[in-house]
Amino acid sequence: MVNNHNPDNHESKPLTTETEVLAPEATVDHTGLSSESTSTQPHEIAHESSSASAQHSVPAAAAHADHGTVATVTAAADESDDDLNYDAADFAAALANFDREQAAESAAAQNLTVEEVIVTGTVVKVTDKHVVVDIGLKSEGLIPLEQVLDIHGVSKFKTGDSVEVVVEREEPEGGYLVSYEKALRHKVWDKLEQAANEKTPVKGMVLGRVKGGLTVDIGIKAFLPGSQVEVRPVRNLDGYIGTEIEVRVIKLNKKRGNVVISRKELLEEDQNAKKAVTLSTLEEGSVLTGTVKNLTDYGAFVDLGGLDGLLHITDMSWGRLTHPRDLVNVGDEIQVKVLKFDKEKQRVSLGFKQLTPDPWLDATERYPIGAQVRGRVLSVTDYGAFIELEQGIEGLVHVSEMTWSKRMKHPSKMVKPGDEVDTIILSVNPNDRRISLGMKQLQENPWEQLEDKYPTGAIIEGRVRNLTDFGAFIEIEDGIDGLVHVSNLSWTKRIKHPSEVLKKGEKVRAIVLGVEPENRRLSLGVKQLQPDVWDTFFAQHRVGDVIKGKILRTAQFGAFVEIAEGVEGLCHVSEAVGPDGKPVAMDVDSEHEFKIVKMNQEEKKVGLSIRAVGEEASRAEVESYKEREKTPKGNNSGSSSSSSSSNSSSTTLGDLINWKRSESERD
Repeated sequence: MVNNHNPDNHESKPLTTETEVLAPEATVDHTGLSSESTSTQPHEIAHESSSASAQHSVPAAAAHADHGTVATVTAAADESDDDLNYDAADFAAALANFDREQAAESAAAQNLTVEEVIVTGTVVKVTDKHVVVDIGLKSEGLIPLEQVLDIHGVSKFKTGDSVEVVVEREEPEGGYLVSYEKALRHKVWDKLEQAANEKTPVKGMVLGRVKGGLTVDIGIKAFLPGSQVEVRPVRNLDGYIGTEIEVRVIKLNKKRGNVVISRKELLEEDQNAKKAVTLSTLEEGSVLTGTVKNLTDYGAFVDLGGLDGLLHITDMSWGRLTHPRDLVNVGDEIQVKVLKFDKEKQRVSLGFKQLTPDPWLDATERYPIGAQVRGRVLSVTDYGAFIELEQGIEGLVHVSEMTWSKRMKHPSKMVKPGDEVDTIILSVNPNDRRISLGMKQLQENPWEQLEDKYPTGAIIEGRVRNLTDFGAFIEIEDGIDGLVHVSNLSWTKRIKHPSEVLKKGEKVRAIVLGVEPENRRLSLGVKQLQPDVWDTFFAQHRVGDVIKGKILRTAQFGAFVEIAEGVEGLCHVSEAVGPDGKPVAMDVDSEHEFKIVKMNQEEKKVGLSIRAVGEEASRAEVESYKEREKTPKGNNSGSSSSSSSSNSSSTTLGDLINWKRSESERD
């Protein structure tokens, strides 16, 4: 033990390699030595040191035998001092060596960064942010994870894979930021420059969507603007993700590493080549095969080979289509006929139905008038329903031909789209492509027996179904309504609206005035159930009768006077004069005596006069005066007789006035 730690025999080995500096076993040995020397008690060390000279006389064997422990500790102490000197010197050398290696590594990394040298590394692990790569330096390289994700968001590399990268910079947190994309750019840049110069297409995989366009992998990530994806603008670019496409490089920036590509240029060139071939063979009437390129509400655009033609919805089918998709879909290959071709504007109108015969050519023979046919309801409108009899042939059942009843508010109450119905052919017009159909003709017409069922003069009872300005409709049975005109509601009242005497829903009695089955009309009357007051009045009165009346209303030309219940007469303004020759005030509701001066039973008119009443009174008074003058007065019979005869022969108006004055004074 002592010999092993003899300073004369100890050789100091400099720490010249990294392995020696960082070797775990070396660290353990030094740690052990340090622990051993430290664990020796301090008083023992001091004691052994102070008595070392006294012990030189003691034989070595005895010393070894008697003081073995002390000798061992002393040797250990000597070795510990040696090791301390060794560690201090070698640590400085190791530190200097480490600094040199660090500087060399930094210089190497700097060269790699500046020159952007492609380095091959090995994937150590994959984290949620980086792919960690061993690139041969003391620190590992870090590839941003987004640079190595495929279209499914999964890393292209796994632990142990080799990967080529370019060192960009050293990270403050440790390690080197490396770029997988830059390495790819360096490898494919020459090829891309050649493709751009020669305008040759390259293939790429669409990785995803970015602002303004798509990201495409063509060896490196390139930008495909949305305007360069198709010849026409594309609204939804998501459908291209994951597909392989051919593109052309249109812009390169090696310094920034930007690449812009276009798919539209290749498509336009291909389209123009096909278009030239198509234009050389295109003519009206020719039948071509094309591919449905796009659908709109009004038709479909068909690619004829570099040139699009419009197939309008009206030229798709002889029948009715609600939308072009009912017949074709995008991508379908169909045969079409060229209807019109404008060479200057390069516009083509196409037809599809023109490839089959027009079903209307022999429609008259196949659909004779009166024939019963069955069809499917296509649509329902306010005025009727359209019935499809066959592909391309449809007819209209007008609302008036659906039922004999007039009460149906809307055709949808009877039929709905998709219903199968039986109809009768009413008329066929091939030129206008119209067929009129009827449904009520398959039912019994209730109006044909109505005249026998309800003869003129018959009294019926019904319910008021509707009121209008001109009258009231009375339902006498299901589907049969009769009209009571406003003039047939009352003999006596002047009615402006039926609601003055009738209410909707109430039951009323009426008399049948007339039936018109061909026009489906039934005339009814309510006032006819009561005697005509005019007939009664004309039977009881004559011209010259003086009657009492009440003023109902006035006009500029006179006044209307009620002379019996429900009977009115007219007193003209020229006849409204009193005995004194002055006009009589014709106030409403005032009562006067009138003389009937005119009667017209047919027109139901009566003329009245106040003036005539005064004249009649004057004649009566004259006769009364004459009778009075004929009567003898006093004893002088002779003179009285003479006077009487004289008065009777010549009575003047003055005599009459004097007589009336004396009569009034006497009263």
